[in-house]
Amino acid sequence: MTTGIDTGRPTSGDVLDLIADDHRRFELLLAQLRLGTADRDTVRRAFADVLIAHGEAEEELVYPVLRRKAEDIDGETVEHGEEEHAEGNEALLKVLELKGTDTQAFTDAVEELSNLIAHHIAEEELTIIEPARTEVSAKVRFDLGAKWAARRNELIDQGCGSVENVRRIVEQARAEGLLDDDDEDEGDDEE
Repeated sequence: MTTGIDTGRPTSGDVLDLIADDHRRFELLLAQLRLGTADRDTVRRAFADVLIAHGEAEEELVYPVLRRKAEDIDGETVEHGEEEHAEGNEALLKVLELKGTDTQAFTDAVEELSNLIAHHIAEEELTIIEPARTEVSAKVRFDLGAKWAARRNELIDQGCGSVENVRRIVEQARAEGLLDDDDEDEGDDEE
């Protein structure tokens, strides 16, 4: 999908560097959303494609391999990463579902999304990427890089950041127990 925004088209490299490159791209696109330095609707659509493609390819291809190959990356660390992806996707859905981009609701939704993504980036880089640099061989990381990049680009080409697809992903995460239903549960507790 072409939006005129640089979503990156990596084809190879160390998967850890490619993931970190996408993290910097997230930060740039989120800054553009907050500051209004580019057409916000175009930026949010590009951001949605990159965020969803990145996370889906990461969970599908990267997390399972790193969990097997790195002693310091256990099931709990991977599950926490998946939960944070789900929370980010849920916040993204709120941004995508808003009609306008010049409202307080949009500003608030972008702030929540930015905070969740910044937290996830810092945590993932410290608890997954950093240990994987020393515990996973360069060959494995480069093989993963080519596979991850191909899958990421394929998902972007399919328009994976569409509001319908993001809604489907969020609903699936909720069904898998990756998201808390705090709002719904509160009403149940009072009865």
